Amino acid sequence: MKHRAFTFSAAIGAACLLAGLSASAQTPTTPNPDSEYRLGPDSFPHDGVPKGEIKGPYTLKCNIYPGTQHTYWVYVPAQYDPAKAAALMVFQDGQAFKDERGDMRAQNVMDNLINRREIPVMLGVFINPGRTPEQKEPSPQVGWGDGFTNRGVEYNTPDDKYARIITEELMPALYKEYNISKDPEMHGIGGSSSGAIAAFMVAWERPNAFRKVLSNVGSFTNIHGGHVYTDRVLKSPKKPIRVFLCDGRNDLRGVRNGVYDETWDWFLQNVRLMKALTKKGYDVNYSWGMNLHGQRFGGMILPEMMRWLWRDGPVSTDPNDMEERSYRQPAARR
Repeated sequence: MKHRAFTFSAAIGAACLLAGLSASAQTPTTPNPDSEYRLGPDSFPHDGVPKGEIKGPYTLKCNIYPGTQHTYWVYVPAQYDPAKAAALMVFQDGQAFKDERGDMRAQNVMDNLINRREIPVMLGVFINPGRTPEQKEPSPQVGWGDGFTNRGVEYNTPDDKYARIITEELMPALYKEYNISKDPEMHGIGGSSSGAIAAFMVAWERPNAFRKVLSNVGSFTNIHGGHVYTDRVLKSPKKPIRVFLCDGRNDLRGVRNGVYDETWDWFLQNVRLMKALTKKGYDVNYSWGMNLHGQRFGGMILPEMMRWLWRDGPVSTDPNDMEERSYRQPAARR
């Protein structure tokens, strides 16, 4: 299913650069390509909109990479009813997606969109990359984890190990505590940079568990061989996944030590992947901005990315269905 790229006008803030790469050497000095991207109203709290609760942090022991553990938080919307199965959205680099002063502010987006019935009632999970107990927790203050956690290998290696972490370790822990739909169409996963390729890998390797992918400035590049996914898409039978890709013309463009290497060109590899998905008939959408390697543009359009990914949620067309025509109310607590 083909969709045109589109642009929006509201945006977000901070560039997370991959260790060892410099965007400033590859991009125009003026104006700043991120300067016109700002967060829109759906990324902020509003009076009268029921506010979900973020629970945690929780610690998840990892057997896939022995000796490591994952920290995660769970966003529980005000409308969550334990008697009704909820949808699920998992965000990699969870500390960045839930940061109240950060670029994505995903919990605010979910509050607003759930309230207006633009996405289903869903739990949000913010999971950080694996680390040993002695290593620092990634955070806006200390960084996303490159160089001091398992992030680089875990997120960027094109195999099924990270998919196993999510499906074999995280999901069972979530099912114990929450009523989450078993339908893979009700499971989405997303991330930025290396977290985006990790999200794509989960759905690619386990489409029986996750069907919706949100990718912002995805690192489909040769960090640990991630540039192979374009060819894998073209050579493999079509999988039942839906993908939204977002990147910018001023993302990292593959110049290292003065030499161009297309396998390290973030924007090129995102466009290649989009074309491969389109050619194979995937349900794919994309938006190309002017942004650097970061989350300003992706944060601006996060509400629209979420609407598009979850656009097939159930609706009632009965004109007398006044519940359907009202904002979603908080669930009665049991």
